[in-house]
Amino acid sequence: HVQLVESGGGLVQAGGSLRLSCAASGRTLSRNTMGWFRQAPGKEREFVATINWSGGSTYYADSVKGRFAISRGNAKNPVYLQMNSLKPEDTAVYYCAAQERPFGYTSYAKNDYNYWGQGTQVTVSS
Repeated sequence: HVQLVESGGGLVQAGGSLRLSCAASGRTLSRNTMGWFRQAPGKEREFVATINWSGGSTYYADSVKGRFAISRGNAKNPVYLQMNSLKPEDTAVYYCAAQERPFGYTSYAKNDYNYWGQGTQVTVSS
């Protein structure tokens, strides 16, 4: 049973930074593509960033390109999201996600991810 737990969210002023972590248990995800998604109140969950198993391929939503950076970690914390130059429109619950099949391609599609965390709140004040 795979469990993902996000941490690192909080309240920050516009222009500030946060680093999100994703802790994994139940199986190692070091060979699995992982991603970050977010959901603002009243909106659909949207793609933020994804990284392949080796870390050699990353892909970002246009809205965060140049400000956010996704990176691989270790077996216990397989993925991070560094968020810089935060804007009020970045306010959302952020979710960590993982593909079940190893060595998969990076993807912005929610349906390509099989495991999800419960989310961590990020609030950016103006």
